[in-house]
Amino acid sequence: MDNYNDNQIAYIYTYTCRKDERSLRDLEMRSFFGKDSKNNILECSLKIDPSRSPFMKERIDVIYEGNRLKDIFEKVEGLELSGATFKVVFVQNDTISKVGFEERRTIEREIGLAINGEADLLKPDLMFAIMNVNGRWVFGNYLETEPIWLRHQRKPNDYSVALNTRVARSVANIAVPDPIGIQAIDPCCGIGTVLVEALSMGIDIVGSDINPLILPGVRENIAHFGLEGEVALRDIRNVTDNYDVAIIDLPYNLCSVITPQDQLEMFQSARRFAEKLVVITVEPIDSILVHAGFEIVDRGIAKKARFTREVIVCE
Repeated sequence: MDNYNDNQIAYIYTYTCRKDERSLRDLEMRSFFGKDSKNNILECSLKIDPSRSPFMKERIDVIYEGNRLKDIFEKVEGLELSGATFKVVFVQNDTISKVGFEERRTIEREIGLAINGEADLLKPDLMFAIMNVNGRWVFGNYLETEPIWLRHQRKPNDYSVALNTRVARSVANIAVPDPIGIQAIDPCCGIGTVLVEALSMGIDIVGSDINPLILPGVRENIAHFGLEGEVALRDIRNVTDNYDVAIIDLPYNLCSVITPQDQLEMFQSARRFAEKLVVITVEPIDSILVHAGFEIVDRGIAKKARFTREVIVCE
């Protein structure tokens, strides 16, 4: 592609979530980017695949920007696509007045006419986006999220009290925002909901559980989606290898009651083999985490109707 500006100045992410998901969304934002946003738009210099997040809608890789829409028209006239077909989409900004359908189509058509290439509205080789954000117009490559986590809802084995795949995917991101060089463990993996989400994003994670009856179902769930991962029968107190991060979804149903002393032993074990810990809990455990030697560095809430889970990040 000729005359293409390789010096990307920003990546713009748009988000969507329910009101009761905002706390978890913001925690995931902070884990990815070191900051969150007061609205559904975040702009930064870090590049994240939007399909990793259950809350991201799309990403724009900014190529050109200008104070006026006319500035964008002038700049895209120099964009050579070397035979590739393309499509331009207008991305709405929910923080400003919405642009009507006819005006959006007009802007898309006029920008498309200015680009030196062949438009294809059905199966284009390249997708571009135009958006008004933070007081200026931007134009860039467009990538829409693929809701992979939705497919994972149809796993062969499930528990009624297991995390839903949306929350599990966000928890995996909070624990491992950047998978490169990171080894993770889910030492109380249950039916493997977090394992499936993590493995599907290329996270190097192993799972284990003390319950021998559940492990065949975990392995079947992983294999069902064409994934591979180690799952072992093991008590958390018997984990011997070292990991960068551990994820623990504390048991809470009537058949899995654990005492504060049991929780303390679990966290003390995690402190021994993991540098970072992400805990999902339905009850207050701050004092137990501190007693186990962890420092709480961030937290968020995952709500569903009247049911509330807290996601706690510790180091």
